[in-house]
Amino acid sequence: MEPKLLDTIALLVNVPTDHLSLVENENLLVSGLPIGLVGTIVHIHQHEKEPLKYLVEFSNAQGQEEAMATLDGQQFVVLQYELVAA
Repeated sequence: MEPKLLDTIALLVNVPTDHLSLVENENLLVSGLPIGLVGTIVHIHQHEKEPLKYLVEFSNAQGQEEAMATLDGQQFVVLQYELVAA
């Protein structure tokens, strides 16, 4: 299943701070984004011969944006909230 715009994802890898395009939380400047952190796909970059890239927004519990990262599809898993028939 191909990730779609506004899908909720969880990181499968640590994302270092030099891969972040926006950081609002000073704690993230030290540690980056940890495995398991949940985010939302807000844009999909599509270039002719290159693999898809996904711009993912990470927010705090109040819904305030804290960081954004451009990820490959292998760096995250799409979370599902319903049982889907195979």
